[in-house]
Amino acid sequence: MQNSAKPVLIGMLTPSSNTVVEPYTSAMTWPLFPDVSVHYGRFRVTKIALDQASNSQFALEPILQSAELLADARLDLIAWNGTSASWLGFETDEALCAAITERTGIAATSAILSLNRLLARMNVRRLGLVTPYTDDVQQKIIANYATLGIETVAERHSGRSDNFSFSEVSETEIAEMCREVATSKPDAIAIVCTNMRGPLIAPELEKELGIPVLDSVAFTLWGCLMATGVDTQKLSQFGRMFTLERTKAALAS
Repeated sequence: MQNSAKPVLIGMLTPSSNTVVEPYTSAMTWPLFPDVSVHYGRFRVTKIALDQASNSQFALEPILQSAELLADARLDLIAWNGTSASWLGFETDEALCAAITERTGIAATSAILSLNRLLARMNVRRLGLVTPYTDDVQQKIIANYATLGIETVAERHSGRSDNFSFSEVSETEIAEMCREVATSKPDAIAIVCTNMRGPLIAPELEKELGIPVLDSVAFTLWGCLMATGVDTQKLSQFGRMFTLERTKAALAS
């Protein structure tokens, strides 16, 4: 029976060259429809690198303009569904979310803020890191997580910088990278990039490896559902993160 309560409306901002966020998020949220629906906006991001031109893609104003358009849909929450704060610094997402709320009056979260809450909730101290990025970007991510007391005990990356190409990393390759980092026995494996096709293989990898596999598209959705008070149990098929009870401690972490 359909819930007569007002539907939860979630907005997600995604890079212009991303082809994974919308279809995979829509597939994962289907069990919650029509009580939850997700709506999307884009701003231009085409390359990931540690240079000024690449970093300028994440300037606030273009993102806020996209958020304003999403806000016309009278959303309950807006999420930045990208992982730039993992190398630019976690404070960049904190500032972005505050700016989105100031501009639109709507609560905001992000992929990386959601991941950090999830890692704290699961008490992860030894991390396996899988990304499509270049060596220098990968090292920035590792250094930033070290500031949270999280050691990256194993990592694999594809050495790519073209944002569209991240979606061309096959599920087979992603799975193999996860298997390789799993040999170091991390507390969890994080697939960090919302344009990698990890969401649907992560649950099977968790069963195979006996380790939580936290995909970016999945943990962004998890963070949104936590923030809006939605019961995630219907999504348990998509990974153990969705079986965690929603508690005040989890939201505050």
